[in-house]
Amino acid sequence: MAAKFDMNDDSVVVVIGTGAGGGVLSNELAQKGVKVVALEAGGRYLPEDYVNDEWESFGQLAWVDPRTTSGDWRVAKDFSGLPAWIVKAVGGTTTHWAGASLRFQEHEWKAKTTYGDVAGANLLDWPIDAAEMDPYYTKAENKLGVTRTGGRAGLPGNNNYKVFEAGAKALGYENVHTGRMAINSDDNDDRMMCQQTGFCFQGCKWGAKWSAAYTDIPRGEATGNLEVRDHAHVARIVHDKQGKVNGVEYFDKDGNLQLQKARVVCVAGNSFESPRLLLNSASAMFPDGLANSSGMVGKNYMRHMTGSVYAVFDKPVKMWRGTTMAGIIQDEARHDPSRGFVGGYEMETLALGLPFMAAFLNPGAWGRGFTTALDHYENMAGMWLVGEDMPQETNRVTLNTDVKDQWGLPVANVHFSDHPNDIAMREHAYKQGQAVYEAVGATRTFPTPPYPSTHNLGTNRMSAEAKDGVVNKWGRSHDIENLYISDGSQFTTGAAENPTLTIVALAIRQADHIADELAKGNL
Repeated sequence: MAAKFDMNDDSVVVVIGTGAGGGVLSNELAQKGVKVVALEAGGRYLPEDYVNDEWESFGQLAWVDPRTTSGDWRVAKDFSGLPAWIVKAVGGTTTHWAGASLRFQEHEWKAKTTYGDVAGANLLDWPIDAAEMDPYYTKAENKLGVTRTGGRAGLPGNNNYKVFEAGAKALGYENVHTGRMAINSDDNDDRMMCQQTGFCFQGCKWGAKWSAAYTDIPRGEATGNLEVRDHAHVARIVHDKQGKVNGVEYFDKDGNLQLQKARVVCVAGNSFESPRLLLNSASAMFPDGLANSSGMVGKNYMRHMTGSVYAVFDKPVKMWRGTTMAGIIQDEARHDPSRGFVGGYEMETLALGLPFMAAFLNPGAWGRGFTTALDHYENMAGMWLVGEDMPQETNRVTLNTDVKDQWGLPVANVHFSDHPNDIAMREHAYKQGQAVYEAVGATRTFPTPPYPSTHNLGTNRMSAEAKDGVVNKWGRSHDIENLYISDGSQFTTGAAENPTLTIVALAIRQADHIADELAKGNL
């Protein structure tokens, strides 16, 4: 039976956000007997509620509260009010994600050491490494049921993948397969195998794809140690006279301001809302916001180098059939500066439904070039490019005090400009992506600009030294000993890989640490 905790119970851990970080952390702590109140700004939707229709689903799940943008990135021009396509619901963006679950490569934990000084980049080594993360990655892969790990079979390849694989092999790429996906290739973990419906981004109606919404959250509730409060929009974190955090103020579904007392606070609201919350929690003792003695809260925002390539063929492909992300080429993920940039990138098959294809193919475009592309939708194949972008101190999330949300709080402004390394990598990736399709007879190829982000990273980064970041190797704030960051905002650098598996692995590891510290009486 789900727990119900008193507002004045100051023995609870309050977790803000229920996605890959917060949802997993809440469950892991609850399983260890720790009492948890998880606050989620959005509503609660389960597989029976998901809608296999792109726009209707977007309206149901997406975080569309006001945000603003600046910088030279294309998204600021095309989608100025929507810097990210992320979810506001129990389970967070694990509802919408495609399921790609890749480990960082060993060198990506030590980007500064590996890449050296890159002009204009604010590179830093993570205070952890591959060896330390290995057992947690294994636990995360087993939790998520990741294919091609732990003896689990890969998913079958759809047409979109077959075209992609044939082109990859023709170019001499070797590391190409249907991916390491948190989507069941067989019945597993009380969830059925993938039915290849093709609406992965809209929430998996079969529950074959792992999401915290219907795995970790209900399991945590079943322990009697977890209470999830949905429609709970956190306004600020409060602290005592000694500067330790001791409660969280939030607006409930009726718009009333509530205060939940806390022994520990863990922030997992994603790389926009987490720094925004710390900045909005400024006080006389912490005039620049919580955990911000370094001035690094909100800085070093990363979104991955992204872009897409679509291609038209003379025969139907019907790329929308099967999983949305159906396969990967990993050969370009290596670090090889002879290509003209540091770090690497993945090429991942991606199918957009027709409504989103019309919105994203070339935003603002019109005329025959655009309409004839959509006419050939049935004959299209597509891939997404995702690579390591450079952290820059100037790429940042700040408070826009001129724009307020429905609660009267300043919104996040997301400022991003591409680093020259990002641009060089994108040009290389476009060229290689087009070559993959041209190798198997594409009649037209379309390099497509980046979409609103789903991989939002940095802004509260991990650092060995307090002056360089916001949290230590456990995600614990350098400044406030009972305040943790538990989401992708703690990423020191972004690596080439999709981030969810690493967020989950870090959450499992952080739960061990917090439970241990609580048991020792250190928190």
